Amino acid sequence: MTSESGPRRGLPMRRLVQLYTGLTLYGVSMGLMLRAELGLEPWSVLNQGISRHTGLSIGTVTIVSGALILLLWIPLRQRPGLGTVSNVVVLGLVMDATLAWVPELDSLGARIPLLAGAVLLNGAATGLYISADYGPGPRDGLMTGLHRRTGRPVRLVRTCIEVTVLAAGFLLGGSVGIGTVVYALAIGPLAQFFLRHFAVKGTPAKPSPVVARGGASPERAILPE
Repeated sequence: MTSESGPRRGLPMRRLVQLYTGLTLYGVSMGLMLRAELGLEPWSVLNQGISRHTGLSIGTVTIVSGALILLLWIPLRQRPGLGTVSNVVVLGLVMDATLAWVPELDSLGARIPLLAGAVLLNGAATGLYISADYGPGPRDGLMTGLHRRTGRPVRLVRTCIEVTVLAAGFLLGGSVGIGTVVYALAIGPLAQFFLRHFAVKGTPAKPSPVVARGGASPERAILPE
């Protein structure tokens, strides 16, 4: 009894640390990617476009859009978790803080490594956050909810959502570029690697999360963004 109770008592704290470390690093990576000015991932393209038309900071738009997306969970009968609610608040706050601390860069020689580091950091943050297993982010909950309600494959649902979001963001003036392509190609393999690395030992065995837009367990297809 004593040999097992200690590790088990420590697991919730370990998971909470992973959750908030992952969300914080995710917000930092989003801010760094924006500072690289080489293109953003789809949801940030949309949020940046809205930010430019409303005068609100991109972090504030990220928070508001996350909260609005949660309202769409109601007809989809999705249930948010601690990670879901924390995602809505933490990402936007940290993103704005990062933008306030990191100056704009003019040199392409500095912006390219910054983009690479931001994408790598995003993959690590994704692994930390998802491994904590406190619920999907609002946007991925929307994806899995639509999958359940429509019966369409996760790959198709996710692609349709991201293409729509990307197109809307581009029309609003969001930044689309090589960084958008790099992120799309790299985030799946990176997240899968870090998910294995940051898995919390001692928790009940569960199906592996689906990171690369498809697989046998679509209900586990959760990425923070």
